[in-house]
Amino acid sequence: MSAEPPRRAPRAFRIDGDRIVDDEKRQRPRENGGQARKAQAEIIPEPPLPEEIVAVPVAPPRSRRWGRVLAIGLGGLISLGLGLAIDSLIRDLFARTDWLGWTGLAFAGLAVLAVLALVIREIAGLSRLKQIDRLRAKFTAAAEADDRKTAGAALSELTALYASRPETAHGRNAMAAHSREIIDGRDLVVLTERELLSPLDARARTLVANASKRVSIVTAISPRAVVDLLVVAIENLRLIRALSQLYGGRPGTLGIFRLVRHVLGHLAVTGGMAAGDSLLQQALGHGLAAKVSARLGEGVINGLLTARIGAAAIDVCRPAPFIGTPPPRVTDFVGSLRKAAETVEAEEPRPTR
Repeated sequence: MSAEPPRRAPRAFRIDGDRIVDDEKRQRPRENGGQARKAQAEIIPEPPLPEEIVAVPVAPPRSRRWGRVLAIGLGGLISLGLGLAIDSLIRDLFARTDWLGWTGLAFAGLAVLAVLALVIREIAGLSRLKQIDRLRAKFTAAAEADDRKTAGAALSELTALYASRPETAHGRNAMAAHSREIIDGRDLVVLTERELLSPLDARARTLVANASKRVSIVTAISPRAVVDLLVVAIENLRLIRALSQLYGGRPGTLGIFRLVRHVLGHLAVTGGMAAGDSLLQQALGHGLAAKVSARLGEGVINGLLTARIGAAAIDVCRPAPFIGTPPPRVTDFVGSLRKAAETVEAEEPRPTR
């Protein structure tokens, strides 16, 4: 068996001492033809990293094309089946009598026309939502880079979007009068928020407050949990649609599903879905637990959850980010919820002895 090399005892030395040898001192005696004295410690540098680092190939994400192919195939089969069934029905109606056949054909034409109108409306709604997303991205980029040109282009597009809105007439006139005097892009975005979007922001806060109060009151007096779930779901969908229409969007069925997905994604990113402890802490911190009974506690929590979803929906539906004005928070709606809870508590019949 080979003996282990002897271990060196630990020593203390100065890093700038004469007995420390590095590459420069090691090469110097050789250049001068002298002998290098025995060093107490020797500094050996690490080998340099290679200039070109070969990246490890990452496996591409699995494609979902087969799921899309399956959806297209099933959709095509269902469409063909419906078409053949309608064709067979109209043929049977013509076989019975001509006026029945023409009546069935007219109804089929109306159905096709309605389908085309629905498709056009959905496409227009999705394009409107994409336009608002594009405007928000432009305003964000202009504020971050302080780009006056990008901010001016986004302002022109937003003014054209709100050209038929009477509540924005004062803001549009103010921006037309003062926009040329603003040099910085960030200042132009802040002025747009203050002059053009502030009336819409006030209306949006009112919508969120009213929806929160309705959810709080209805879920507090409802006897069934299923009713609570239905009320919360319907009110939140109505709130998201109303906020989108307020800020210029006209979502259809597909558009409202897209907005709901974006709102839930925004809540997940900002930590808003951790509603259990945080909402309860907000209710306790504002003294709501001492002002309402246990029967109204669940209604208050549902109202706070609706307020949080409404605040996230404002961030998603607003065509510009919150830069010069503070964004809405759940604490802004606690006062209205407290008043609603106190009103329900006062109107609640007292038990008689």
